[in-house]
Amino acid sequence: MRVLVIGGGGREHAIAHACARHGHEVLCTPGNPGIAAHARIIDSPQDAPTLARLAQQEGADLVIVGPEAYLAAGVVDECAALGIPAFGPTRAASRLEGDKAWSKAFMHRHGIPTAAHHAFSDLQTALDHAATLTPPIVVKDAGLKAGKGVTIAHTPEQAQAALRDIFTQPGAQAVTEDFMTGQEVTILALCSGTRYALTPPSQDHKTIFEGDTGPMTGGMGVICPFPLEPGLLDEIRRDIIEPTLRGMTAEGLPYTGVLYAGLMLTPTGPKVVEFNARFGDPEAETVLPLLTSDLAQHALDATRGQLDPAHVTFSADASATIILAAPGYPAEPQKDIPITLPDPGPHGIIHHAGTRTQGGQLLSSGGRVLAITATAPTLNAALGRAYALADQTDFPGAQLRRDIGRRIGAHPDPT
Repeated sequence: MRVLVIGGGGREHAIAHACARHGHEVLCTPGNPGIAAHARIIDSPQDAPTLARLAQQEGADLVIVGPEAYLAAGVVDECAALGIPAFGPTRAASRLEGDKAWSKAFMHRHGIPTAAHHAFSDLQTALDHAATLTPPIVVKDAGLKAGKGVTIAHTPEQAQAALRDIFTQPGAQAVTEDFMTGQEVTILALCSGTRYALTPPSQDHKTIFEGDTGPMTGGMGVICPFPLEPGLLDEIRRDIIEPTLRGMTAEGLPYTGVLYAGLMLTPTGPKVVEFNARFGDPEAETVLPLLTSDLAQHALDATRGQLDPAHVTFSADASATIILAAPGYPAEPQKDIPITLPDPGPHGIIHHAGTRTQGGQLLSSGGRVLAITATAPTLNAALGRAYALADQTDFPGAQLRRDIGRRIGAHPDPT
């Protein structure tokens, strides 16, 4: 089929690659130099009505929407109005990610385990409340922040500073939450109403520095699969995934697309840290290379209410992704740094997350620049291959974490 992928980062590179390797014709806008190896790149305005018309003009059989901002802008709704199947939640359903205050209230209504929280639309009320809390305190911007917008405050004063920063924006809302402890894990579900298929669990590493320190980023590296205790995945299905999909349907917001459940495995059981309304980034770059069945067909089936979880299959291998971020990220990433890539070989793929070309030279153009993924029969071997590829990449000043997988005792095997 002809598939239009919307977006231009590492996640969209992984989606395009997953579709292309099953023989589909892939188009992408705005795309990037890495995606160009698998898809025809189309230059287009990025507003929702124009993108839907583009899909119509190109004769797309399916649209797959990558980034959350496009979902919140209503790309899926615009495609539906033209009769074009689009894999992703509607604007209203994407509120599960786009409005953290609403999302928290939704979880409370449906008995979905999450941290105790308070939501605020007024700065002074939020400051007064923060002064009463015992650190550490989680402070979140309630809007779309591309996986960032979260502060772990170790004093009430730090929490108040984070709140003041949030409320510099017009119409801002903030959420404070109790701090949860435990291993963090990502569960991705391909969804069609209350039908769903899970990908293998993965684990992202969110902070910029090793030892889980420093500012939050969009993610600095992922391992897959994450080893869950026996029976825990069934508990997550029963207590989190299924009540969420039933609740969305009950509230008139049936959910089609990818549900991202970021979970904390607390001493009292798994709890939701956050929901996202799309593939995670960089989780997509780690999980999708393990998908052995046809992503585009699953997505099309989901839009028709015909998703069959039994047909969604994954390799028994492991996968690891190492992010190469620009110097200065996440505050002020340096751009236009020349990059030379190695040959990734048969077990690797170098996903482009923030690159451009000029005069034939590959240059950095964002904060997280490359997502370097490798697969292998074991996680340690996958980590070894991914780090070897990262070390062969000529990207002066690149930031990377050397402890991806260390939380579960994984170490890169020499390759």
